[in-house]
Amino acid sequence: MRIDILTVVPELLESPLSHSIVGRAIKNGLVDIRVHSLREYGLGPRQTVDDYCYGGDAGMVLMVEPVFRMIEDLKKERDYDEVIYMSPDGEILNQGISNELSLKENIIILCGHYKGIDERIREHLITREISVGDYVVSGGEIPAAILADSLVRLLPGALTDETSALSDSFQDGLVSPPVYTRPAEFNGWKVPDVLLSGNPKLIREWQDNQAIERTRQRRPGLLKGK
Repeated sequence: MRIDILTVVPELLESPLSHSIVGRAIKNGLVDIRVHSLREYGLGPRQTVDDYCYGGDAGMVLMVEPVFRMIEDLKKERDYDEVIYMSPDGEILNQGISNELSLKENIIILCGHYKGIDERIREHLITREISVGDYVVSGGEIPAAILADSLVRLLPGALTDETSALSDSFQDGLVSPPVYTRPAEFNGWKVPDVLLSGNPKLIREWQDNQAIERTRQRRPGLLKGK
């Protein structure tokens, strides 16, 4: 998989993409993530990438020309399955979207900044808009890192135990059941006996019941239609 991330502040993506599962996946050649500074295509001696809004609204807007030129140059090198804009009003990222996008070969992610991006970019260049929640952050860099992480961990070989991703929250439409590790008792707090029983059938039944109950308590909306 190849992921190209377009941003005004590439430094914000250095650490999230250099460590842990994503960093190892890059090192092992499972994914190629390139972070591009939009200022490379900025206009004039100051490499300007933003300007004031028409209509007089407060805040600066990313200009269409630098974004267009960068995307066009990237498309000369390969075909892209999606050009994604991280937007507060996009479709809310969920596990199904991550599963779907993890099967793609080449993806561009555009990080908004300031007041947003020129609407013509959204109309003519973007194929999909994704949000990480109903709130606003300073730019699309952190949301882009979240999206990239959610895709990379699904790639074959990214996780030490590839079956681990199959039991993550939301893979089956439920949140995950409680998990425990050693010691079996600490400070009088005990691990449920069933997990120590060595009986796979009973353990699985317990995990399934706990996942349903926890989902009912914490995310009941996920149970609609079940």
